[in-house]
Amino acid sequence: MSAHTNLAGIRRDYSLRGLDRSDLLPDPIAQFRVWLEHAVQAQAPEPNAMTLATVDAAGAPAARIVLLKGLDDRGFHFFTNYESDKAGQMEANPRVALVFHWIELERQVRVRGAVSRLTRADTEAYFSTRPRGSRLGAWVSRQSEVLADRAPLERRLAELEKRYPGEDIPAPSFWGGYAVAPVSVEYWQGRPSRLHDRFLYTRRPDGGWRIDRLSP
Repeated sequence: MSAHTNLAGIRRDYSLRGLDRSDLLPDPIAQFRVWLEHAVQAQAPEPNAMTLATVDAAGAPAARIVLLKGLDDRGFHFFTNYESDKAGQMEANPRVALVFHWIELERQVRVRGAVSRLTRADTEAYFSTRPRGSRLGAWVSRQSEVLADRAPLERRLAELEKRYPGEDIPAPSFWGGYAVAPVSVEYWQGRPSRLHDRFLYTRRPDGGWRIDRLSP
């Protein structure tokens, strides 16, 4: 970016489509599956990429991009190192938020909920589908550890390649999955003049969902 770039002048008017209450399914997970498939069909790069926001025990927020790797009635699934900063933050405070942004469709989805660990069976089932390099990488990386350079990573990788020369690489005990059980899900569709369409699903006491249109 040039030092003279006019950030205030960068804007895009959204005009692809609108969003009405009648377009939405009663369940936000089912609706998410529809929008995710639209993003896949639109060839959005990494349509399952999502921002995961966490808060630590002191109340300090943090956010990073992770990948959605499963979706069912337990919520939105992702996997990480249990010894990472984000895992420690989720242990201290299980309330998290997710954001999906598909600029090709002028759409955004925001999720708020509580995170919990998936079962070991879930972790092992997913781990077995990962490419060999990714499985080795899960063993190599002591996520969030301070490194002086890449040499320790390269040494650990070489050692593990010798230990596991084939495809039979077990999931590390310090690595696994989480599910975010939503309490609210917002669907956002860009519209001209920043008069966007927003609909919020909120979990009711009876387990169903209330849907409200929000002002942009």
